[in-house]
Amino acid sequence: MAENGAKRIRLGMVGGGSGAFIGYVHRIAARIDGDYDLVAGALSSNPDTARESGRNLGFADDRIYTSYEEMAVKEAARPDGIQAVSIVTPNHVHFGPAKAFLEAGIHVICDKPLTSTLEDARALRDVKPKNGAKFLLTHNYTGYPLIRQARDLVASGALGTLRVVQAEYVQDWLTVAADPGNKQASWRTDPKRSGAGGAIGDIGTHAYNLLRFVTGLKTQAVSADLTAFVPGREVDDNVHILLRFEGGAKGMLWASQVAVGNENGLKLRVYGDKGGIEWRQENPNEMWFSEFGKPKQLLTRGGAISAPPAASMNVRIPGGHPEGYLEAFATLYSQFAQVIRGDGAAVEGLLPNLADGIEGIEFIMASVASSQNDGKWTKFSEV
Repeated sequence: MAENGAKRIRLGMVGGGSGAFIGYVHRIAARIDGDYDLVAGALSSNPDTARESGRNLGFADDRIYTSYEEMAVKEAARPDGIQAVSIVTPNHVHFGPAKAFLEAGIHVICDKPLTSTLEDARALRDVKPKNGAKFLLTHNYTGYPLIRQARDLVASGALGTLRVVQAEYVQDWLTVAADPGNKQASWRTDPKRSGAGGAIGDIGTHAYNLLRFVTGLKTQAVSADLTAFVPGREVDDNVHILLRFEGGAKGMLWASQVAVGNENGLKLRVYGDKGGIEWRQENPNEMWFSEFGKPKQLLTRGGAISAPPAASMNVRIPGGHPEGYLEAFATLYSQFAQVIRGDGAAVEGLLPNLADGIEGIEFIMASVASSQNDGKWTKFSEV
């Protein structure tokens, strides 16, 4: 049983075999609140790795698959088949499994970005899910309690009319050419597997989704400068983007994987005519809130200042006990479990979905097109 007493959801996984970082993260997230039992998987495109990985996770032999196509068909036919599947493959292997499992009537949890091409993203929108199968895109940073509180502050009018939004996500792990043996770097720097974007797709989409989630602003156009600083690299490793929003607000987004001295520097700053907020992922349990003409306030996760329901519903431990990356992932898993069970009214609008994923790919492609045209302002409708 889950922590709340509900029956656990039978979960499968595509990708995420031995040595895969994000698959391991998803497995932990699925376990934290006890909502899922991982019982089946097609964990690698290499049959030997798929079998070894499945045995290591304790799957029954007949639930270790060497292709997602076989897995979707056989699991849908079993009386004890999986009810949901996690897709944790490189970007170019998101579309096929997502389509196959939705059409099989199995709920889909997909790592971001949605797909590697805009054509595939829009094609996924046209898929007819069997039996009302649902879709979750794991932009996990939206699961942090203080990000939920920031969203509520904006919606409540506490910041007034929004004027300036700044988001950045900077790292340094690709500062030099990647070792060919580095599995995580090799597919992220290969446009055939990552898609048209490098840093913009890997981490820039997170920054973009975060600013959209918190502010609710609709993007009007982007002006982008994408650069590959490392010689021979085929995808961008540094991105500067200006954004224009409907209503007149302006934005800036910086994503980099060559910013020496930065580990996982995701930051968000939002300013209106009444106040502002500042949040850093590397210290996610604190957020600064400022009202014009008044001293800054330090808001803390589970702290003294009352938080809205969306920010407090998944606070698992008392204030002062840090929660972070894995718990944010787990919040999405736990709340998607509510949706699967038909009890998701309380989390409606909080979980990243297919439309968010399509917009993320449109953001990538509009930025690429803008950069190729010397920063020309480009609308999503133009890609």
